[in-house]
Amino acid sequence: MPERKKKSHDFRTNLSSYWKKSRRFRVSIFAVIHDVLFIIFGIFSAAFGLKSFLLPNSFIDGGATGISMLLSEVLSLPLAVLIVLVNIPFIFLGLKVVGQQFAIKASLAILGLSLVLVTVSFPEVTDDKLLVAVFGGFFLGAGIGLSIRGGGVLDGTEVLAIYLSRKLRTKIGDNIIVINIIIFLAAAYLLSFETALYSMLTYLSASKTLDFVVDGIEEYTGVTIISSRSEDIRFMITEKLGRGVTIYKGKGGYSQDGVHNEYDIIFAVITRLEISKLNTEIEKIDPKAFVIMNSINDTRGGMIKKRSLNH
Repeated sequence: MPERKKKSHDFRTNLSSYWKKSRRFRVSIFAVIHDVLFIIFGIFSAAFGLKSFLLPNSFIDGGATGISMLLSEVLSLPLAVLIVLVNIPFIFLGLKVVGQQFAIKASLAILGLSLVLVTVSFPEVTDDKLLVAVFGGFFLGAGIGLSIRGGGVLDGTEVLAIYLSRKLRTKIGDNIIVINIIIFLAAAYLLSFETALYSMLTYLSASKTLDFVVDGIEEYTGVTIISSRSEDIRFMITEKLGRGVTIYKGKGGYSQDGVHNEYDIIFAVITRLEISKLNTEIEKIDPKAFVIMNSINDTRGGMIKKRSLNH
């Protein structure tokens, strides 16, 4: 009889382990499909904004894309090639600042954009300068935002801004503004003052659209997680993401039987480039976890800087 109970217990344990592994595998597959679709839609949206609006009218955007477009106008070199070359330093920086998975996704997204610019034809929609600036920026910003939702980027300037904020203790938003001011001053000198002004309008349209696509998430995001498997989630955040966490005690306020469950509540601060990975990992561990995300304009002190992972 004890032997039967032992076999039955082992069977249930193995079955439970199988279902956990199966669920994690399904979550991983769905996450990959989710990210790939977002990046593909982002690539085509950005390419449409570039080829149907901005390039025919010699307008530029901010960031690495704007640098590539400016060099293409001045040097008469293919934009598809310049987008890859200009973003290479940002990809290596992203490998250091964010991680290997992000660097791989960013590389594939940027190469995909370059390929689409070379192989896919888009119609020129309008030559009205105001419409070109607004809607060119809209589709380009939507494309960059969708790629961020997929865990990658089409423009590496944001990675540089995050890196500078950690080294110089400046705000990420201020760094992005300074970088783009330099780009638009160069555009005014090398192209024309009018083109630079319209390009600034393009950038404003693109940046606002980007923020809308990623649900208004700012440079940093505060994440509060309530779960019965808080220790597993804590381990994942500290070891896989390399982020510091704060744990505080909490107790459920609603109960039908009068028993209020106690929880370890986890709080962490991450960049928006890591949100996709965090959601996927939490889904693997506890699909019923209660997750709250808040926008944070900037942070000071603490373990915001990524830990060095030695595995």
